[in-house]
Amino acid sequence: MTDSSTPRRDIDRVASGLAACLPALHRALDRQVTARYPHPKPPEGQLALLRFVAQHEGATVREAAEALLMKPNNVSALVSQLTERGDLERRRDSDDKRIAHLHLTATARERVSEVRELETAFIRHALTSLTEGQQGALGSALDALDALTGHLHPGVR
Repeated sequence: MTDSSTPRRDIDRVASGLAACLPALHRALDRQVTARYPHPKPPEGQLALLRFVAQHEGATVREAAEALLMKPNNVSALVSQLTERGDLERRRDSDDKRIAHLHLTATARERVSEVRELETAFIRHALTSLTEGQQGALGSALDALDALTGHLHPGVR
């Protein structure tokens, strides 16, 4: 899978660096968003489900579970919590009444958008503190990170 011209120690260094950096980046961003978000921020699992449904309106619990690498019964519990809170709607399939399709409420759609805007603003601000070269390197790395995500989680696309 690896290019034979890339020394193993370089691959190990990059793998180790990403494994350390990405969770720390996520936690730092999450803390900043939580501090500035004007509403109670949903727990990460609920937010992940809301984001998934925002991108895949009408998805089923099974589809969400597969994409989020969660057990269907855990996603079903999250759906129940979010439905009770007024963030999600379950709509029965017209052909198979056992299947429900998930849809965000207008309020949830707004709030997911607010979180994404805050995240983007914090990252944008942090990027301005980097050199042009560092900014370019991160921009160039986006395709590679997307491909890496696809190899680790083929269901993401």
